[in-house]
Amino acid sequence: MASGEQAATPDVTGLLQIWSGGDQRAFDQLIPLVYGELHRMAHRYLARERGDISLQATGLVNEVCLRLLGWDPVRWQNRGHFFGVSARMMRRVLVDIARRRRAGRRGGDGVVHVPIDSVDVAEERPDADLESLDRALDELAARDARKAQVVELKFFGGLSMEEIAEALGVSLRTVHNDWAFARAWLYRCLVPGGES
Repeated sequence: MASGEQAATPDVTGLLQIWSGGDQRAFDQLIPLVYGELHRMAHRYLARERGDISLQATGLVNEVCLRLLGWDPVRWQNRGHFFGVSARMMRRVLVDIARRRRAGRRGGDGVVHVPIDSVDVAEERPDADLESLDRALDELAARDARKAQVVELKFFGGLSMEEIAEALGVSLRTVHNDWAFARAWLYRCLVPGGES
């Protein structure tokens, strides 16, 4: 190798495509490149919690990685697609934890409440349990999958509006419009009396 020439290292998208082709070694190379961002996503979400979930960001990321590794091969499109799927995995992990807690509790409601802190329509910020939020997101996805993805990326993934626009390949204005619609829709679904 000539002086100053570096060995080519695949970027995240390149590694995702190699992994899509069935090469598990690409996953091993990918994780160190994306782990920090996954940890940041998990930390942002868990930092909003009121202590109802005992899982730490590292544990959440590790569970997401295990689930991703166990998945059937996915045709990864790009980095944004990967982080979108990772946000959905975080949602699934947290909902599974909420369901286990509910099933394991006797007496109390066993509901894990999550703040819908970005629903600023009302003066008080309502809480919704993860299972109700999960059902509402499934209903929203049936109506408009992209709007549900915006919520997943923002709420569970902790991504900024700019990051969401990049991940979904749409304009920032579209993301803001989708978020405004989804926020109002979820408020109507999740807040008692939110239905008008």
